[in-house]
Amino acid sequence: MKYNELGKTGVLVSELCLGTMTFGGKGYWQAIGQLPQDEVNKIVKTSLDNGINFIDTANAYSEGLSETLLGESLKKLGISHQNVVIATKVRLRMGSGANQVGLSRLHIMDSVNDSLKRLQLSHIDLLYIHGVDPITPIEETMRGLEDVVRSGKVRYIGISNHPAWMVMKANSYAEKMGWTRFVASQNYYTIAGRDIEREIVPMALSEGVSIMPWSPLAGGFLSGKYTRNTEIAGNSRRDSFDFPPVNKEKAYDIIDVMAVIGKQHNVSVATVALNWVIKQPGITSTIIGAKTLEQLNDNIKATSLELTPDELKQLNEVSALSPEYPGWMVNRQLQGRWPE
Repeated sequence: MKYNELGKTGVLVSELCLGTMTFGGKGYWQAIGQLPQDEVNKIVKTSLDNGINFIDTANAYSEGLSETLLGESLKKLGISHQNVVIATKVRLRMGSGANQVGLSRLHIMDSVNDSLKRLQLSHIDLLYIHGVDPITPIEETMRGLEDVVRSGKVRYIGISNHPAWMVMKANSYAEKMGWTRFVASQNYYTIAGRDIEREIVPMALSEGVSIMPWSPLAGGFLSGKYTRNTEIAGNSRRDSFDFPPVNKEKAYDIIDVMAVIGKQHNVSVATVALNWVIKQPGITSTIIGAKTLEQLNDNIKATSLELTPDELKQLNEVSALSPEYPGWMVNRQLQGRWPE
């Protein structure tokens, strides 16, 4: 397991991050996973034993139950908080009240206090804002985040599911005010969905913001269970919860190539897909979720897979983004600009 720097903080996190969306299975989240406490303990222990020191959850996962199960697991396993980096999130609805949702200072403070109780921790290492709040000005959100950082309840802040311009606007305002800036951006990224390479990846590389891919297997579509001849796997969440959106015809082309490469290395399609994401520029820690120890161990194999330059070329070509403006114009005008 390799360790990469979290933004420009000096904090090191493992190249794989354990995602906890499969913990609990309450309400809306049942289709994703329904792991009880004893299974959660096994998943957490196996992850830590294999060098993963970074765990990602969210207050909304299973309506708070995911955080509760994770906190109890760390306690039962006797894991010191100094040995793990814990990330959680705020934004999604957490109750029926008018203000139990969003990114106001009010909701940020309430959510952080509630998360700390469920996690049984004194502080959160990395707090993400989980999505765009069209009502709350970003200045108000950044002040709310600064408040929880200065209170000692949060160490670092991150942003998730936002366009690049919003990240830049937020960080520019924070810098102007002398406040804490976002050090990480959590985004959907997979070999079957490379959209963030257009704007978010260049921004992150330029600004020193860590990229934390979520759903690198495209919600299980790249698990190896799906092919053109197997559109329903029978035992995958994709069968009943078809998310995130995927161009399936293009994804099948990618799967065909990954299947051949996987066979050459005696690994699964999922391992190849994860390895590709891990190796991309700007990627700090890739979030993996598992419902079984078998899935978890298969995912961990991705850290030791070494693909050849030709195999990487094949994967890059079959999954390449179609040109879009202004990208194609920028590339055209770069011709002749570089010194010979």
